[in-house]
Amino acid sequence: MATPQSTRKPHDMGGDPAGPIDREEHTPTLVERRIDAMMQLLRQKPRAFWVTDENRRTIESLTPETYRDSSYYQKWCLAMRSLLIEKEVLTQDDIDAKLAEVKARHGKDGGTP
Repeated sequence: MATPQSTRKPHDMGGDPAGPIDREEHTPTLVERRIDAMMQLLRQKPRAFWVTDENRRTIESLTPETYRDSSYYQKWCLAMRSLLIEKEVLTQDDIDAKLAEVKARHGKDGGTP
């Protein structure tokens, strides 16, 4: 049974025009490699903080605008944050405090002072 367009989630693109898929290899950026490493560490047994299905659920729960406007690794990072808060590993206050510390150390734009 087809799902009405208005109730579809942003990740459900089946049947929508999306253009060609970019199949070109690229060298991951430093940020992408760091996000991938954090994800691998946080999913490592015996103390995995979440499983693939939880990560997928979190990404698929992003608002349509956030899902559309975020890169692949930005979605991973948002999912990590949400799951760490959901699992009570961190709080939003913990994250905000660390972000403020990093911004103070490196300037507001995150670059070197």
